[in-house]
Formats: sequence, structure tokens, C-alpha cells
Amino acid sequence: MKESDLDIQTIDPSLYNKDLAPLKHKDRNWGAFEIFNVWSNDIQSLFGYTLAASLFLAYGLNGWAVMTAIILAGVIVMFLVNLTGKPSVKYGIPFPVMVRASMGVRGANLPALLRAIIGIFWYGVQTYFASTAVALLITALFGAGNGGTFLGLSGVAWLAFVIVWLFQIAIFWQGIERIKHFLNWAGPLVYVVMVVLMIVVWVQAGSDLLPAVGTIFSADGEDSGSAVAAFLAIVGTMVAYFAAVVINFGDFTRFVKSERQMKLGNLLGLPLNVAFFSFIALIITAGTLVLFGEALTNPADIVERVDSLPLTIVAALTFFAATVGINLVANFIPPAYDLANLFPSKISFKVGGLITAGVAFFVGALWVSVISQIGVPGFVNALGAIVAPFYGIIVADYYLIKRQHLNMQDLFSSKEGTAYYYLKGWNQRALIAFGGAALFSISTVIVPALSDLNGYGWLLGAALGGLFYYGLMRRFRAAPAISGA
Repeated sequence: MKESDLDIQTIDPSLYNKDLAPLKHKDRNWGAFEIFNVWSNDIQSLFGYTLAASLFLAYGLNGWAVMTAIILAGVIVMFLVNLTGKPSVKYGIPFPVMVRASMGVRGANLPALLRAIIGIFWYGVQTYFASTAVALLITALFGAGNGGTFLGLSGVAWLAFVIVWLFQIAIFWQGIERIKHFLNWAGPLVYVVMVVLMIVVWVQAGSDLLPAVGTIFSADGEDSGSAVAAFLAIVGTMVAYFAAVVINFGDFTRFVKSERQMKLGNLLGLPLNVAFFSFIALIITAGTLVLFGEALTNPADIVERVDSLPLTIVAALTFFAATVGINLVANFIPPAYDLANLFPSKISFKVGGLITAGVAFFVGALWVSVISQIGVPGFVNALGAIVAPFYGIIVADYYLIKRQHLNMQDLFSSKEGTAYYYLKGWNQRALIAFGGAALFSISTVIVPALSDLNGYGWLLGAALGGLFYYGLMRRFRAAPAISGA
């Protein structure tokens, strides 16, 4: 495909701005290292660690089986993101533009808006988790304050939350290159600190550590049927954790130089990274059981209990950096694009980011007192289930219906009769496919009778979305591709 094919000939202000326009290959500078760090920061965020550690404790399953399930989830996610990332590597377009091909140039606003809402939620939640590391640092250096709380947060916690919130806006405002640099040093550094924390816990636990690992590696009398169900639920929960990024992975791969670099970054960043990180989480969790008589799942709590000021300072800064890094990339950039897609002439990428930050402030502020009461796995699964069908629709459309060819000019045109105009800009068959699949996937989370499916509703919803869409669209001719595509 020629670079000139990515030039949009006719500008439609309702569909185009420079942030949504195709990014030419000469302007891309991301490689495998940047993609690896997207995943390493995501997994190593405080929320990611808490989820991984809690899975060792929540299902009463043999610990080796839990590790295997988590690694299998990494392999599945790698396969899924290779599929959604490829079109954006080829065409240089973000998710809300990509989804116009299947949903219609106006219908794309529905998945974009839902993805924006989920991104804003995650942004608020991750901002809170990052602020716990800053609160730990402030407490270690200056004390805990007077102990008064508001909405479950102390004065120090509120100060830390506002600091993190403002810091993220400042980084975002300086553009994608500054975010990339921040991510590239935060990812490797957090690994060093996690290994150090593991060694410190191991040394302090001494000879009691391995018996504690054995305790976590006990099946607690699970029969084979319930063990299989628990294994599948862990796989599904971890896949659902990555769900939002899986769907809009094109927001990142549009910056990548080649498909080979994307796939290498995904291999290193997902199954291999997940395996090592889950092992660290296991050892540290077992160590806390020995040292403190209870299994702690929040690294900030662990560092606080270890009571080493140098470790507290370094660990707090590192956890803060890792969580902020993934928040900027996975939960700030996508909603910024999605909101810009709603009104391109009025909302730029930066304005979309400010809207995201503004709403997310209240989500993070209410996390302790309200949202967290839902429970971490349930919260992850519910959010993932809502958008799951869009994954199947996007993949079925691009690979089976459009046969990996898109018409760039028509993706940015609302003229009647163009390839993605459908019916007044909406693909009604895609809406039906989404509605049917979403109804099922969200039911696995909220309907008690379907509770056995809870945990892998995302995978089922995505599969049904693609199946329904392909069934409805299989006689629909793919739009002609632009010359050279």
C-alpha cells in the first residue's frame, strides 16, 4: 500500500480531525519494546497485581493450576490482540475509525462511547490505586495525619489522589512521545522493584516460606468438576481484565512500524511476562501469609508492613510510575480518541483527554466507598462483558467480510452510497448482533442462574458477537478496497 493512499481526499468535519486521520508509516516509531511495555505496565500496575494475587486465594484451586490458567489467559490475549492490532498497523487508524467499517460511520459512535465510558472508569480506578503508593510515600516521610476520613479516604489519601490526577494530566498534555518515554522506563524499573520486594519477603519469611507456598498450592478438597470450572473462570477473569485494551489495541498499534514488531512485543509482553509476574505474585503472597498471618494482595500494604524506609520510598515511586504509565496508555488515550470521534470538529484528542480526566476524578474518589463493594473480579467481568461483542464483530468484519481490505476514503465520508454508510450511517445488522450477544454476556455476570458462566462471559460474548454478525452479514458484499490496499 502506498503512503499516498492514506491521504484523505475529501474532509468531512463530522468524521475527521488530524488526531483521527491515518498515520503514515514514516511517522511511526514504536517497536516491540514499546508494545512489551504496554503490557508490562498493565500487568504490573497495582490493580493488576491485586487481581493476580487474589486469584490464588479466591477459588480454592491448586496454585500451580492457577498459574497455568493465568499464563493460558496471556496466550489467549496475545492471539486476540494480534487480530485487532493488525488492521491499524496496516492503515494507521485508531479504534473508533476502524470500527466504522462494521458499525457504520455514525454507528461507530456507539462502541466508541461505551469504550470511552469503560476507559474513564478504569482511569478513575487506576488513579486511586496509583494514589495509594503516593499516600504510602507521604506517610513514610511526613506521617499519617489526623486520621479523619471522607468517602473512605483520609486527608493524606485525598492529597495523594489529587497529586496523581494532576500529574497524569500534565504528562498526557505533552503528547504521545512523552507518554512513550515514561512507559519505557517505568516498565523495566517496576520489575526490578518487584524482584527486590520478593527477595526481601523471602528472606524475612525464611524457612517457613515454602510450606506457605504449599498451603496456597493445596486444592482444598475441590472435586474435578468444580476445579475445571474454577480454572476456566480464572482464565476468563484474566482475559476480561485485558478486555478493553484487546478491543481497541489499534489505538496503540497505529504507532508501530511493522506487524512483526507488534507480534514480538505481544509475545514478550503477554505469555512470558504474565508467567514471570504471576510467579512473583505467588511468592510474595505466600510470604505475607508467613510474616503477617494473612495473605496481603495490595503491594502498597506489603511495603508498609515490611517497614523499610528506603524500600518504601523506591517501591512507592515505582508502583506509582507503573500504574500511571498503563493508565495513560490504556485508559486515557482510548477515551480521548473515542470522545474526539463523537464530535471531531469540536473535541480534539487533548480536549477528549480533559473530559476523561474530569469524569474519572469522581469515579476514583468513589472507589473505596461505593464501587469496590462490587468486588474486584465481578467489577472486571461486568465491564468486560458490555463491550465483548464488539471484538467478535470487528474481527469477523475485517477478516471474513471485508477480507482485510478497507476503503480509507469511505471511512471518512458520510456521503450516501459510500461503503460504510449503510442505513443513515448505521449498520443495523451489526446493532442486532451486538444487542443479542451483549444481552447474553452481561447476563452471565448479573443473572444468578448463569453464575456458572461468570468469569468467561467476555469470551462467550465476543464469540457470539462475531457469530451473529457473520450470520447476518455473510451475503453482504465487501466494500471495494482502495487501489494498492
